[in-house]
Amino acid sequence: MKLPRVTAVVAAAVLAPAVLFPSSAVAADAPQPAGVVGPDTAEADRPTGAPGPGPAETGRPVGSEPGTTAPEGGVTQEELDRAEIERILADKDSGISVREEAQKALAVGTPEALRRYLAEGLEVARYIDDRVKVFQALAVGGPAVKRAAVAAVTAQTHSALIAFLKEGWFTAQAEDDRDEIERLLADPQTSRRLRLAAQKALDAGTTTALRHFVEVELADVRAGDDRVEVTQILSKGGPAVQKAAREALNGSYADLVKFLKEGQFAARAEDDHAEIERIVADPQTGPHTRSAAQKALDRDAAGLRGFLESELAAVRMSDHRVRVSQIAESGGPAVRQAALAALEGSDQAVLGFLEYGWDAARAKDEAAAKAGGQPTAQPTTQPTEQAPATTPAPQDTATAPTGQAAPTGQVVQAAVGSTGSGTGTRHAPTTRATTTGTVASRPGQLAATGAEGLGTEAGAAAAAVAAGAALVVVSRRRRPTED
Repeated sequence: MKLPRVTAVVAAAVLAPAVLFPSSAVAADAPQPAGVVGPDTAEADRPTGAPGPGPAETGRPVGSEPGTTAPEGGVTQEELDRAEIERILADKDSGISVREEAQKALAVGTPEALRRYLAEGLEVARYIDDRVKVFQALAVGGPAVKRAAVAAVTAQTHSALIAFLKEGWFTAQAEDDRDEIERLLADPQTSRRLRLAAQKALDAGTTTALRHFVEVELADVRAGDDRVEVTQILSKGGPAVQKAAREALNGSYADLVKFLKEGQFAARAEDDHAEIERIVADPQTGPHTRSAAQKALDRDAAGLRGFLESELAAVRMSDHRVRVSQIAESGGPAVRQAALAALEGSDQAVLGFLEYGWDAARAKDEAAAKAGGQPTAQPTTQPTEQAPATTPAPQDTATAPTGQAAPTGQVVQAAVGSTGSGTGTRHAPTTRATTTGTVASRPGQLAATGAEGLGTEAGAAAAAVAAGAALVVVSRRRRPTED
């Protein structure tokens, strides 16, 4: 008997089994037509292209030829074969090679062609289709499925392929499903909802429960988690991110996945670029920050994000420290002390000084200035309020006894010595003869107030007061003589 002839497509499938076609996970041999015995195990294990079964293997009596009348019912073998081939074509589980060879046999139409297909071509076509199914499982399966599929293909027997498709595939798939569920449970990123569903399937322990979770529940729970994640991104994102997130939430699940994988990053880069442009345009931005921001505008999406998350705080702190240094140079004692303390401290200390420490220190300086200026504006003792004969004027403690009134000439000289020519320059000590004796006058001391070392304005005011007091004293002393 000649070897069976197959089509170019069938031969290509045998030589290149990596060509995959969608098919179901279970394949079974089609029942044989009435009066024909199907291939036994030996026939299934027969290598491709081996001679077909003889009369003893087919169950036909020796000398029985296709097209002859059957022993009972008056139906010919050709009619039985044609009906069986048509049934195979109507079976939804028939593979591509099986269908193609069946259609060719019907197209030839001779009793010999029909019998040859059922006796030999059908088994070869089934072997090719089952081999393709195993390679399909190998391509998409997990580690356990891949190992079982490789073992079935390596055996090079049809029975090994059938055993894998009927049982081995499902056993290996259950092992892979269990491993996938355990991996989800061990992943810290797994959401609470997904974790509960995975644990429930794992506790059930059946292959059906494991497969249902992986094929159905996993996608549903992840879709809910993805929607929650998009909503969270929407609440924290900028204008562009918010717009893209809303569009994803209003679309399909594929839109959600695309936003999480791509859309959010493109929208965030747009928001980051706009934020850096705002920093550059802000008049309150320091020089170091503005320079760094201008350079960051030329970066890609990752560079923009890196500037805002990592570099911006550092350059801003540099500008803050420069500002505090400037305040320390121009501020009062309290401000200077607080500013220098902040510069020696942490970044939080610098920020705290700028936020509230500066105002507090400046208030201290202003209060100290008001308290220190009060004696200058209001002398401790007013010369005009002193009695002319009994209340002594302030004098040098080295020459004037306590309780003795200073001579008129000494008062005037003290006033002149304090003010000089109006520039605040002190004069050398001088002596004047008075009616009570010679008294040395100390430069820089005001006769009426006892203030010493005052500035030009304070000295002039005090001199005026002292001069007025001296004139009052002189006028009162001369009044009895004139009378």
